[in-house]
Amino acid sequence: MIARAATQLGCELVVLDRNANVPAAGAVGRVLVGDWDDPQTLVRLAREVDVVTLENEFVDATALGAVESAGHRVFPTAASIALAQDKLIQKQALASAGLPVAEFRPVTSREQLVAAARELGFPVVLKTRRNGYDGKGNFTIRQPEQIDEGWLALGGGRHGLLIEAFVPFVRELAVIVTRGCGGETAVYPVVESIQQNHICQAVIAPAAVAEEILGRAREIALGAVAAVDGIGSFGVEMFLTRKGDIMINELAPRVHNSGHYTIEGCECSQFENHVRAVLGWPLGQTRLLAHAVAMVNLLGKNRGPGNPQGLSAALAVPGAHVHLYGKATSDVGRKLGHVTALGGTPADALETAKRAADAIYFGENFR
Repeated sequence: MIARAATQLGCELVVLDRNANVPAAGAVGRVLVGDWDDPQTLVRLAREVDVVTLENEFVDATALGAVESAGHRVFPTAASIALAQDKLIQKQALASAGLPVAEFRPVTSREQLVAAARELGFPVVLKTRRNGYDGKGNFTIRQPEQIDEGWLALGGGRHGLLIEAFVPFVRELAVIVTRGCGGETAVYPVVESIQQNHICQAVIAPAAVAEEILGRAREIALGAVAAVDGIGSFGVEMFLTRKGDIMINELAPRVHNSGHYTIEGCECSQFENHVRAVLGWPLGQTRLLAHAVAMVNLLGKNRGPGNPQGLSAALAVPGAHVHLYGKATSDVGRKLGHVTALGGTPADALETAKRAADAIYFGENFR
């Protein structure tokens, strides 16, 4: 999706990935196969382009630093990624900036976990510090008897972990912020994300909350991206409590699933604005093109081939915009595409998007 936005603006792209058969292959000039954590490979990529950017936060920040040391431009910067890709360091950076986050503790031993859980009070959320997403790397410990289960499930003793106090939220909100090289910003509407099993099922824009909450959510999101000196499009996920408090859940230093609706739903998508930001170009407008926009993720239900079934029925739904990612295989909960719809009300937009999404399935023997 970044590649499509970039080629629309006349850019040529080279993608680095560990295998040649990646979804972006059909939208870019060339795929460079190699290890993205290897500094020499990253420098080889950098020599072929004007700027290096990322679509995930898993590339090692030290390796990115080697690219910068060789005189190449990387956005977000290695320093920004170093602050964001480790969730403990991220939380420390956000807290140091005075932003609202749940209480948290690093845990390096089972004994530390037991003590921290008792101090914070059950339930608590145990997380891996690196490489967690879509529920991977998270474990909710609701009672003391689950401590050992969580410790083993997340590789305690082998992987760095942190524990957070559980936030009793009533809604999950998200904001995409694009920040340019000069600190200029474009802030997208506050959305509500509907989650199941820690995986985003749908997004509704704008979120149906009071204007005062929308304003605070925007300000918190701006502060979060500034706290890590982010450049490009960032996703900021937040919890809204019954009392009206807003707490940052996580900051994603990249274009984010909660902003995929912006392709059809906003004047300038998060992807185009990301390209504009990293190239130092003026940022586009973020206003909605309808009263309401909804996005429904297309998730794998089982293991199998990634080719979709039911596409014709989905395309027959008026007002539905289907996006397929071209991933080779399906797996349970894997994001394989999304459907966006615009409407006069959130309910209308969501109904249209769900009708098209329900027609599509992936993998053999699903129905």
